[in-house]
Amino acid sequence: MQTFDFLVVGSGPAGQHAAIQAAKLGKQVALVERGAQVGGVTVHTGTIPSKTLREAILYLSGWRQRGIYGRDYRVKQSITAEDLARRLQFTIQHEVKVIEDQLQRNGVVVVHGAASFADSNTIQVADPEGTTTRYRANRIFLATGTRPRRPENIPFDDDSIIDSDGILNLREIPKSIVIYGAGVIGVEYASMFNALDVEVTLVDTHEQILPFIDKDVMNEFAQHMSKCGMRLLLGEKLESVERDDQGKVVANYASGNSDRADAFLFTAGRIGCTSTLKLDKAGLTATDRHQLTVNENYQTDVPHIYAGGDLIGFPSLASTSMEQGRIAACHAFNESCNRAPAHFPYGIYSVPEISMIGRTEQDLGKEGIAFHRGVARFRETARGQIMGIDEGLLKLLVAQTDHRILGVHIVGEGATELIHIGQAVMMLNGTLDYFIENAFNYPTLAETYKIAALNIWNHIR
Repeated sequence: MQTFDFLVVGSGPAGQHAAIQAAKLGKQVALVERGAQVGGVTVHTGTIPSKTLREAILYLSGWRQRGIYGRDYRVKQSITAEDLARRLQFTIQHEVKVIEDQLQRNGVVVVHGAASFADSNTIQVADPEGTTTRYRANRIFLATGTRPRRPENIPFDDDSIIDSDGILNLREIPKSIVIYGAGVIGVEYASMFNALDVEVTLVDTHEQILPFIDKDVMNEFAQHMSKCGMRLLLGEKLESVERDDQGKVVANYASGNSDRADAFLFTAGRIGCTSTLKLDKAGLTATDRHQLTVNENYQTDVPHIYAGGDLIGFPSLASTSMEQGRIAACHAFNESCNRAPAHFPYGIYSVPEISMIGRTEQDLGKEGIAFHRGVARFRETARGQIMGIDEGLLKLLVAQTDHRILGVHIVGEGATELIHIGQAVMMLNGTLDYFIENAFNYPTLAETYKIAALNIWNHIR
């Protein structure tokens, strides 16, 4: 049995940052990864692959130039799954190498194999050859992530009836697809396929998609989806999925309606990867979603066992997971560190992008907070015209009393980058005056901040 100060299970963003933080505190750290390569879901099936596919699709399809050269413009007339896979593997291997180098530089011992508890301080790891080794530590951090939920009434075949992991193994791009689940993952993939001119039907049980997003932003996004020919079907509960005589996939709904397409993608929910951890031997119990509950320091019910990342649920972002790992490692060794910020940006890598920070107009109304709103559209800027952008808006929400920034909401090209300007002003307790009194590069899309701010100022005056 080998002994370490800190044992980390899972090498996604939370696990990486927990291990490296503990190592920087001078601790002996081991990181256990089930897969053949480090990186976890974020690198191999989630964040990095989906965003890489998005960029490849937007480039090859000529989507960013269509506002100037027309809907029929293409960089490559016939885009294949191989075209996308080539770019995907290049990016994944680069990220794996970066993570491996970071762990090595910090002296983190990486162990490959399936981990499970022997007791609350001991992890046993079965390597690919079947050999089991035990590792002991006084402090343990779990970051095993989540996997797609697979209902029994769906005959997944990893070919044309797939989940968000299987989509990376498509052998050819379908001409039509039904996507069930209009959450973040479903919306992202639906808009990507739509950019490839695939006939897309996006279906969800609920009557509203992405209800946590500002209503003006979602209205703008919904109009864009409609203009691009995407079909949105809400309030439909999936009953079954089957194949017809022609090999097409048929999705049947409780209402009696059905849809027929070349492929079916299920993106409704994920569950924690805890089933093989033998949590009971450590005195832990998972939730009905196979996740773990933690306190503000990311401690589980067993104080020396911490957890973070998607395994603990909301907000399930790579950016916040990194902070959770760092904070947990500091707390584990009584090292003071800054807490996670109260507000953090969301980024939805749909086409176009959506990003937000702070409260929405709906939130402020419910809380009874008086506010001003200002809106600027991308097409109002010179840069928007240069780029041929027709859709996109930025919305500022400021307090009526002292003009502090309460929320920033953006939909459009580069939204996930633009949000950080508003984030900086907001987190530094800045006010509307910053955007009015400062000069912005011209021409840029960042000018929308000034336009929205002037929109509010004119209303106040």
